[in-house]
Parts: sequence; structure tokens; C-alpha cells
Amino acid sequence: MFALVDFVFFIISGLLGLLIIALIVAAVLSWLVAFDIINLRNRLASSLYYGLQRLTEPLLSPIRRFVPPLGGVDLSFIVLFLLLQGTRSILLPAAYNAIRGLLI
Repeated sequence: MFALVDFVFFIISGLLGLLIIALIVAAVLSWLVAFDIINLRNRLASSLYYGLQRLTEPLLSPIRRFVPPLGGVDLSFIVLFLLLQGTRSILLPAAYNAIRGLLI
């Protein structure tokens, strides 16, 4: 039973890590597009850009309702990054230890 719990938490931690990486790549790519360093007429750049936007935008839009832009800078990225990182490094190990404690 411990192996199943370990595997589930390994998968959840991995997915949160991938989501954090996708969030960082989407932010950097949006800055590169905004400063016209990367052109969206390139098929690879546009498909990567819009794919990452479809992945991260549903997570960022609820945060944008509560966190207004500060001087034209969107802070929802930082809030979501901190939430995901906190979930991965604090809440996930605490839940893991609590579930393992229940199984002993």
C-alpha cells in the first residue's frame, strides 16, 4: 500500500513541476513576443505560444480577478508560481506524511 501512495504523490509532484516549467516558459515566451524578438508567423513559435497559453490561461485568469496589474505588469504569474511552488514543497509533503501516518 505504501508503494501506491508513494507513486501517486510522485506523479502529483511531477505534474506540478511540469506545470511550473510550462508557466515559466509561457511567461518568457510572452515577453519575447511582446518585445518582437520572436515572431508569431513562425509555425513552431506560434503553436508553442498558443499551446502554452491554453495550458496556463485557465489558471491565471481567476487570479487576475483578484490581483490587479501594477504599473502595467501582470502579477498573476508570480502569485500562481508561488502557489504552485508552495503546494509542491509544503502542502504535498505534509499530505504525504499524514496519509502515511494513517496507513501505519
